[in-house]
Amino acid sequence: MILFLEKREIKPGITVIEMKGSIHAGTDCKRLELEVENIIAEKTALVIFDFKNLTHIDSSAIGSLVRSHGQLKKAGGTMRLCGVKGMLEGALKMTKVDKLIQIYPDAATAAENFPAPSA
Repeated sequence: MILFLEKREIKPGITVIEMKGSIHAGTDCKRLELEVENIIAEKTALVIFDFKNLTHIDSSAIGSLVRSHGQLKKAGGTMRLCGVKGMLEGALKMTKVDKLIQIYPDAATAAENFPAPSA
């Protein structure tokens, strides 16, 4: 299935990237990382990845998430995940990504109490 990305601002300075489909090595991973680079360039480094409509993620995509997290952190921002369930939840727990990136049930909950971005 093709990966669809939809970007929206849930609160001032907080971007939600809703994903639909699946993320695989190659083009999908590059799109994900490019989207984060664009967000950083826009000086909006508080990001929530909404996985509620994501059906599959492979190991390369998990690597892209970790790299994107590092880029956001370096830019003074923060990444959160939400809507993680089923196979996605298992993959993130198995790789310990859930210890690195906070996971919330939905985007509204993830948007609460975001730390102020550091410069």
